[in-house]
Amino acid sequence: MASRALPPPHLCLDLCSPRLPPLRSPRCRRRRRVLSALPSPSPSPASRSQSVSTAPLERGVGSGPGPATSREQPRGGDPALAAEVARLSAVRARLRGALSLGDKLRALDAEPRVVEFFGEGSNGGVLGALEPREVFLLKCLVAAGQEHVLGEELDWDGSGHEHHHHNGGGGGSALRQALYSLAGLVGKWSSEGVVEGEVGSGEMELLRRLLKFLGDIDEFYDCIGGIIGYQIMSLELLSASKDRKHRPSKDKFIDFHVPSGLNLLEDTEYASQAALWGIEGLPELGEIYPIGGAGDRLGLVDSDTGESLPAALLPYCGRSLLEGLIRDLQAREFLHFKIFGKQCITPVAIMTSSVKDNHEHITAICERLEWFGRGHDNFRLFEQPLVPVVNAKDGKWLTSGALFPVGKPGGHGAVWKLACDRGIFQWLYRNGRKGATVRQVSNVVAATDLTLMALAGIGLRHHKKLGFASCERRPGATEGVNVLIEKENQDGQWAYGITCIEYTEFEKYGIPEPTVTNGSLQANYPANTNILYVDLQAAEEVGSRKNASCLPGMVLNLKKAVSYLDHLGFECSAAGGRLECTMQNIADNFMNTYYYRHNKGIESELDTFIVYNERKRVTSSAKRKLKSEDKSLHQTPEGSLLDIMRNAYDLLSSCNIKVPKVKDNSEYLRCGPPFLIFLHPALGPFWDIIRQKVCYCNCVTANGKT
Repeated sequence: MASRALPPPHLCLDLCSPRLPPLRSPRCRRRRRVLSALPSPSPSPASRSQSVSTAPLERGVGSGPGPATSREQPRGGDPALAAEVARLSAVRARLRGALSLGDKLRALDAEPRVVEFFGEGSNGGVLGALEPREVFLLKCLVAAGQEHVLGEELDWDGSGHEHHHHNGGGGGSALRQALYSLAGLVGKWSSEGVVEGEVGSGEMELLRRLLKFLGDIDEFYDCIGGIIGYQIMSLELLSASKDRKHRPSKDKFIDFHVPSGLNLLEDTEYASQAALWGIEGLPELGEIYPIGGAGDRLGLVDSDTGESLPAALLPYCGRSLLEGLIRDLQAREFLHFKIFGKQCITPVAIMTSSVKDNHEHITAICERLEWFGRGHDNFRLFEQPLVPVVNAKDGKWLTSGALFPVGKPGGHGAVWKLACDRGIFQWLYRNGRKGATVRQVSNVVAATDLTLMALAGIGLRHHKKLGFASCERRPGATEGVNVLIEKENQDGQWAYGITCIEYTEFEKYGIPEPTVTNGSLQANYPANTNILYVDLQAAEEVGSRKNASCLPGMVLNLKKAVSYLDHLGFECSAAGGRLECTMQNIADNFMNTYYYRHNKGIESELDTFIVYNERKRVTSSAKRKLKSEDKSLHQTPEGSLLDIMRNAYDLLSSCNIKVPKVKDNSEYLRCGPPFLIFLHPALGPFWDIIRQKVCYCNCVTANGKT
């Protein structure tokens, strides 16, 4: 008789171990953070025909919905911003033409702003103590019009004179400016040995951190011109936001359609086959978690220190959100082991950031939990840079004091270029991986039932470049939509692909809100959930490009006020935003082109695809703290827990197990959930398999057997 295969060690450890002790604060949290700011109807729309066409539109402000086209009148824009963009573009062109660092410095020294701030040909003062590369970064900052970041106190050129510039952090009354000056004087007294004309260790530490901040920006955005390019792109998007007319398109014709794809609830046989392909292909899959976001809306703080914490540390159902991701992954690995008898340890790449000590916290929890029994070599943590927040009025960088710009993560779209820069793709290749599944830490239901594995299975089996897991869109939700885009290029060819439009761009493209008629949603674009399958070679090709296309979907989100600490340490807010790129818009690089226009049914031929499932099995996020006055549970931990309980009710009811019915949200808020049921990962994760196990146990019990 053949011996029974034992589960691999890393599965036994995490699936069966008791809860580990709580995470302590990492040592580095004692250091002051300098650069971070406070800061259901059928889910398948396959048969729907809603589209938004741009062909006949020639409109201005106040016209009906619909995306912009090249037939529109040219936009006016802000003349001051346009002039600044032109000046900076000339600076960038001269820097790109320089062959050496010395040539670049000479090009910057020719800029009037640089001469005015630093003086001509000075090698003394603070600049004299820095390396040429560091001097280059500071001069780029000034050339970009952000000299206010450097403050007024330091003797930069050795002349002994202070520099007086308006602060870009927001200005204010004479009393406020006087308080700022007093705060600066107190700061001088408290710095270690700051004497007139000299730089103490306190200010030098701030300067070093600023230089790292600038260096990270210049390196990451080298594809668009570094610091100068970042400011150009920010001003261009800021100017576009001020101009109510939509920007003209470079294409002759653009049309959006509701994309068709596999409905996991309707075509159950094919859905099961696709999920089996995913489990079978698990040894060829990696996992990518972009979890570097600030998570400001959660308001998560350390109960002992009062320090703000990143979203990945949110305690949820007895463990952190990050632990929940690994638990879901191990459920799939355990199923692969049970079906195929082979151990599979999936490599996990995690993109972190420095905001709220995110990188240190993630590293600490992985070390404390001994890398979840999977081994350190099966993880790669790579840190995305913080980017400056610009004032919505004039594009000046917000600051919390001299040498202290307000910085926040630049969006999860940084993952593709950063993965190239940090060797993540090569590491995944060495581990035999061809594709990867991507999910966010706040979406606690992404791995429910078949969704994730059916998505990956189709991607692997049919050699797709990118896949989306989607569902019906909820009215009023701050989420993007997936669309099938159809456009005629200038060369007369027709391009097709499934992509995403962020909610911040709805007005620009005329995307309507979903409407409810007779209790059901009308045909509408499906929700983008940021659950992706990606082909690694295709993603690496985009991420390695030396132009703006390696940073997909760049936006300047100005819809929400930015909270930060001012010079006096008081919390304040200002209208502003930072340059963000969106990871799902890498799809814009995977369009298929044809010499003729297609009718319906083009989706099966494309390099991009989409699958649908019921919303509560695809997306339910813990992104914001529930407030006492809230009537909606959307995107709260409480609301996502309710969806988990509703999923448990659906599953167990289909197994002929009687459980209390989950009532509406108001009843839940008043009385709490009628039950708490959490399924052990080894049971599934596929519901069909869980049903088999539960029904078998019921049958054994009914027959009186043990």
